[in-house]
Amino acid sequence: MDATERRIEAGGVEIFAREAPPPEGRAPALYVHGNPTSSDDWLPFLSRTGGIAPDLPGFGRSGKPAHFDYSIEGYSDALEALLGRLGIDRYSLVVHDWGGAALGLAQRAPERLERLVVIDSVPLLPGYEWHRFARIWRTPLLGELFMGFSSRWALKRFSNDWLAAEGPAPDEMLDRIWAHFDHGTQRAILKLYRSAPPSVLARAGDRLHDIRCPALVIWGEDDPFIPAAFATGFADALGGDTRVEILPGARHWPWLDDPSVVDTVASFLLS
Repeated sequence: MDATERRIEAGGVEIFAREAPPPEGRAPALYVHGNPTSSDDWLPFLSRTGGIAPDLPGFGRSGKPAHFDYSIEGYSDALEALLGRLGIDRYSLVVHDWGGAALGLAQRAPERLERLVVIDSVPLLPGYEWHRFARIWRTPLLGELFMGFSSRWALKRFSNDWLAAEGPAPDEMLDRIWAHFDHGTQRAILKLYRSAPPSVLARAGDRLHDIRCPALVIWGEDDPFIPAAFATGFADALGGDTRVEILPGARHWPWLDDPSVVDTVASFLLS
């Protein structure tokens, strides 16, 4: 099915979103991307399951206001407002990387969730230590300097770690990211990472046990940014029946390393 594109004002910011109708009788899936990508990540999933995939504020084609609260709470507020504008009560949730901020929303009203999929997500769990790029972004002045020297060449060089295939990442992926990697996105990234020291991440997941819907956790075994041990950490923290799949040889975007992940997620959401 083809996804339509629309812009929706929600929570004081204009949000760009892609939307496709879910199968009859199924709750729509809300797909939430991470850093530094956009709803582009989810096109192969939307074509299988329908649902809605927004560009988070600060990323892609959505608004990037300086005043926005780029944090777990801020994104949870914006996504809650988006669901309200769309008239969506019950939904499934799929998150990747910083899309895990939407787990803040899920914990506010876990009874609204039909199913949950967590893919290589920023862990709202104790024990996580930020990777080297995040430590740079979290450091005042150094982060600004690092962003100031950003270039497509540098993005391509740093992308060697993203996928299991010998790098860099495909030009199509790099072009999609670089097209929207403007000052607004750079500012959003710095604010987001600075909002979340490890202690904040751990507290943000205090009520994960209240999420009791069926859940699927998928992780690239060789993710260089978030160790695969956090896959079982999520499974232990969630309160319902949770299946864990750790994919040998895959890294941070496991569906790009192993396209069968799209089938796995679609089957889980529609079963």
